[in-house]
Amino acid sequence: MALALSLPGLAAAVELVMVEERGCIYCAKFNAEIAPAYPNTPEGVFAPLRRVEVTDIPDGLQIVRPIRFTPTFLLVDENVEMARIEGYPGDTFFWPLFAEFLREHTDFDTLAGSAAPDKGL
Repeated sequence: MALALSLPGLAAAVELVMVEERGCIYCAKFNAEIAPAYPNTPEGVFAPLRRVEVTDIPDGLQIVRPIRFTPTFLLVDENVEMARIEGYPGDTFFWPLFAEFLREHTDFDTLAGSAAPDKGL
C-alpha cells in the first residue's frame, strides 16, 4: 500500500482534499499554521492532504455540492466526499473540527491517533 501512496495520480483511500485558489488569504493562513506539521500528525498520516485548485476539480472527485468558498476541506474516501469544512476556522478550531469528522466518518481513533483496531478480531 505504501507504494500506491507514492505513485503520482493514485489517491489514498481516505484523504483530506483542500480546494484552494491563488490569492486566498485563508488558504495562506492554513499553509502557514497547519500545512507544515500536517503530514507529521496521526491525522495527516491517516488522511493525507491533497490540494486541488477550485478551477480544476478532478472529474473523478465526487462532491456533494459545488465549492463556493476557499479553502474548502473535503474528507473523502476513495474520491467520494464524506464531510467538508468550508473556510479555514483558524488553527485553534481546525483540529477539533477535523477530529470530529474523522471520528464520525472513518475508523480513525482520535484518542489513539490511528485507525481503530478491527473489532471483529
